[in-house]
This record gives sequence, C-alpha cells and structure tokens, in this order.
Amino acid sequence: MSTPVEDEYEFDIDAERIDVDLVHKWLSTDAYWALGREREVVERSVRGSLNFGAYDREGNQVAYARVVTDLATFAWLCDVYVARDHRGSGLGVRLATTVVEYLAPYELRRVMLATLDAHGLYAKLGFVALPDPQKWMVLLDGRSA
Repeated sequence: MSTPVEDEYEFDIDAERIDVDLVHKWLSTDAYWALGREREVVERSVRGSLNFGAYDREGNQVAYARVVTDLATFAWLCDVYVARDHRGSGLGVRLATTVVEYLAPYELRRVMLATLDAHGLYAKLGFVALPDPQKWMVLLDGRSA
C-alpha cells in the first residue's frame, strides 16, 4: 500500500522502506516514551509489527507509526513520531488517519494507544478514554515476571 497524498506526503506500509537508523534516533533521543531505547529493540519491533512510514516528495522518511496487531481482534498503535521540522502541518493526524483507515476493514474489536499529550489529535479519529479501566491490568516489565 503506497498512497500519494494530495500534497507533499506519501504513506507506505512497506517495512523495507523504513529507515530503522532514523526511527531509532527519533525514538531513543526525542520521544519521551522511548528515550534510550536500544537500536536492536527498535529493529526487532519493526520486524514484528505493521509499520507506517510517511515520506516527503524526495522520498525521505519524515514520520513513523507502528501497530502491533493480530488483524483479527486487537491492535495497539504505538511509536507515532513526526520529525520536528514537519510538525504543525497536520501530518500526525494524517498518519494516524491512514493507520485507522488501513485497520478498518479488519473490524477489530479494539484499537488502543497510550499518549501523554496528544489526546486531542486522537479524539479527532474517534479514540476515547479507556472505558472500564478497572478491568485492565499491565505487566510493566515482562522480564521480571
């Protein structure tokens, strides 16, 4: 799926096109949720996920989003990142919209995400606060189980 956008961005799910070094730099140095994440972990996460890249007219990657999913019942949207010099253009909303539209035909029961500061962006796409949060549990560090 390679989709030209009406303006300067193209969205693609081809994992081979993802610039893992660039994504690692973005996440490990500038994303509050992934500071210090090791390159090997980023590489493994790319291999095990559905990846969405956004590219400028020259083909340079300018944004990234990752989805962990079984494409049957559940998806987790994560690692959404827009390069600093492309922020404020609506690219983040368009990237998230691309993800939601891609997942729609699968009629997943749940698509989840976690965010510290982008609730308004995701609310535009229909995301709401977690209903019945008391039902949910988390294993914070699977290595210590």
